[in-house]
Amino acid sequence: MIKKCKEIDIVVGIPSYNEADNIAFVARQLSLGLSKYFPSLSSAIINVDNNSTDGTKEAFLGADTGKILKKYISTEKGIVGKGNNFRNLFIEVERLNSKAIVVVDADLLSITPEWVKTLATPILEGHDYVTPLYSRNEYDGTITNHITYPLLRSIFKADIRQPIGGDFAFSPKMARYWTGMAWEKSTRQYGIDIFMTTAAVLNGFKVCQVALGSKVHKPSAPKLGPMFTQVISTLFANISNFKNVWLNGNVEKDCPVHGQFNYEDPQPLSVDYKSIKKQSIEGFSRKDLQLSSIMHLPHYYTTKKMHLSRSWNIGSELWAKILYDFIFAYETSEDKEEVVESLKPLYFARTASFYRQTMDMTHQESEEKILEQAKQFQKCRGYLFNKFGSYM
Repeated sequence: MIKKCKEIDIVVGIPSYNEADNIAFVARQLSLGLSKYFPSLSSAIINVDNNSTDGTKEAFLGADTGKILKKYISTEKGIVGKGNNFRNLFIEVERLNSKAIVVVDADLLSITPEWVKTLATPILEGHDYVTPLYSRNEYDGTITNHITYPLLRSIFKADIRQPIGGDFAFSPKMARYWTGMAWEKSTRQYGIDIFMTTAAVLNGFKVCQVALGSKVHKPSAPKLGPMFTQVISTLFANISNFKNVWLNGNVEKDCPVHGQFNYEDPQPLSVDYKSIKKQSIEGFSRKDLQLSSIMHLPHYYTTKKMHLSRSWNIGSELWAKILYDFIFAYETSEDKEEVVESLKPLYFARTASFYRQTMDMTHQESEEKILEQAKQFQKCRGYLFNKFGSYM
């Protein structure tokens, strides 16, 4: 039993909430990887859960993991949130004096035993934080593609393609640092991934990316809900909290890629374009007054015209400046939650625009458009600096 162990060299965590249908498969793949690639190191798999009601605990503990130890840990009844699961994991790996910690999503269908080796090895060799690099459908992970990735690359000068990918590895030193930081309410929820990545980038830790092939899972198609609010609130809070660092130019992070990345065929994904467009139009109508006060007026009038014509065509440059308008509004507004909520219809509008612009492109061509968008954010970086410079 893990509770009797004083030390475990490699811990793999699986955060979950109602993932009974797939968690045993993930646990089995992890155990095969740990046994094959790290036979001389002690290892364990820990399911950090939110009191799932679908039998996740039983499915995990019943998984055949051979000689690899397993442990189930849950938040207290009524306490949910991915970040709360991670916090429990951080405490446990500190107790176990672990050398390397890997975390993977419970809904992965494409995970192989090799993922364990790929993620854990850089940590054992001296890195502090490892992020994933996948071949991923261009319409999967739209928050990543259109917000977190380009903002990290432009503001923090960290070219990390999947900053909230869900599958990470980190050192015990990194875990201790996160535990000691001040956590926003959103950090205890879906904001945890971007919290971890920005903290690693901005505080001198050794970061790299690893190629993992294609990611197949339950895709997070564009949707209203807590994930958007929690991720963006955490990101905007960190941009604000560390403004003295990036405004002074004292940040540029080398994030090398380990392994060979290729544009293999990603997971197919159907897109409900009509629903995305409808949500963007209805949301714009509800937030019209707030948008007119948040956005630079030429940007507001341009998008207002698109809204009235029911035809979204937001390009990369306009989108970059819109996001910079919102970052500045978040910094200066007393009602920060309202700023984040007001961004939602424009996020849907940009997602709808990107779909229209790329629907006839190959996956590789669409991916290159996402990379070009991030470069456009870099070109427009001075726009944000000028706004903050005139305010401070």
